[in-house]
Amino acid sequence: MADDAASPPREVYFEITRLGAHAKVVAIDGASGIEAMVLGPAHAAETELKRLAVAKLRARLARPPGGA
Repeated sequence: MADDAASPPREVYFEITRLGAHAKVVAIDGASGIEAMVLGPAHAAETELKRLAVAKLRARLARPPGGA
């Protein structure tokens, strides 16, 4: 996962599941175990689906603890 200079590098794991015409991509933060999931078309580029999942994960990690 590429990081900007303001944040330390984080290890991210991916789980990709094809569900018929859809692909489910889960991005998991290695340090906290927090997950973010996106669904997209199965024919979409894997790198693009991963990029979306990481963006969602970063937004979730940026939330204050205990937030909804």
